Amino acid sequence: MDVGTLAAVAAIGLAVGFLSGLFGKGGSAVATPLLHAIGLPAIVAVASPLPAAIPATFVAARAYARAGHVERRLVTWGAAVGLPATVAGALLTRWVSGEILVLATELLLLGLGLRFLFARSEHADTSAPVGFGWRAITVAAGVGFVSGLLANGGGFLFAPLFVVVLHRPLKDALGTSSALACLLAVPGTIVHAALGHIDWTVTFVFAVASVPFAALGAQVALRTRTRPLQRAYGVAIATFAAVFLAAAL
Repeated sequence: MDVGTLAAVAAIGLAVGFLSGLFGKGGSAVATPLLHAIGLPAIVAVASPLPAAIPATFVAARAYARAGHVERRLVTWGAAVGLPATVAGALLTRWVSGEILVLATELLLLGLGLRFLFARSEHADTSAPVGFGWRAITVAAGVGFVSGLLANGGGFLFAPLFVVVLHRPLKDALGTSSALACLLAVPGTIVHAALGHIDWTVTFVFAVASVPFAALGAQVALRTRTRPLQRAYGVAIATFAAVFLAAAL
């Protein structure tokens, strides 16, 4: 791999790392089309950012946890249900085409982004006790399966669904999403590594660039008031979804 391509991988890692910390996501969903655009084979672009998401989301989750914005009980439930669902999704990549699922996911993200952008402030910074039931289980299982199938940590769906479906405060949703994205990236990494989908040089360069900027992004989010953070979050996920949809059509 030439130096120019590695420099482009590093630049993408820097930007994606910052966004992952800022918005509580692993970043693979954003990294994949960008890496493919600079010439990496599709399967390499899909799988190689995933191992780098583990340290990036860990440092972001740690920053959120220190500020009291990681809901440990929700992480436990999400991991218990989401981890086996992630493995199932990753194993099915041999036989299941992800194109329809990608399209449905992008449409969902577009709708969620517009909801965040135009709705009043979703929830205050103070957190009420979280209730569990079929909604929490459905979110964890569904996001886990999609994260395994699409080789990402699930943070791009966890955070908005925590707010919209489980009614969690935004910063709690971002922090908890980061923690879960870190955990769910592990089985996906193992499966995709076993399948030979990962270029470890790409992973290393991507991780070196993304990890420190993930920590920076989390600190920026924690210092931003909820309402402007919500607006920025809505703009970001709606824009990502719209761009990816336009590219697919």
